[in-house]
Amino acid sequence: MKKLFAGGLMLLSSVAQAAEIEVYRDPSCGCCHAWIEHLEENGFEVTDHVTSQVVALKQELGVSPALRSCHTAVYKGIFIEGHVPASDILALDDTSDLRGLAVPGMPVGSPGMEMGDRHDAYHVIAVGADGSQRVYSEH
Repeated sequence: MKKLFAGGLMLLSSVAQAAEIEVYRDPSCGCCHAWIEHLEENGFEVTDHVTSQVVALKQELGVSPALRSCHTAVYKGIFIEGHVPASDILALDDTSDLRGLAVPGMPVGSPGMEMGDRHDAYHVIAVGADGSQRVYSEH
């Protein structure tokens, strides 16, 4: 019984721990706040960096111009570009061969870009360590 109780406490402790993510955004961006709220509502502890050097960061991280959006984040050493859903970011725990995830542009209905019932279909693109790209998820 004691083993079961201790195991349960360990599980609760790991679930209660927030996932940490660093978000970099331009001072003039409005939708980034809504995306950050989405992350926080899904258990992320967000460090918000307001900077006019977001494009330089994207270049440093290897985010190609075709994949870019308004904000960039870093989670466990992996870049997160644009309005990627929190569930896709959390699924990265089992994926170690990626350089990043991206939602190019600003699709309506993606987290932070909600507009009532309107929802445009979009893909989350995975970027491999070798720069290759594939569809990671569809929304």
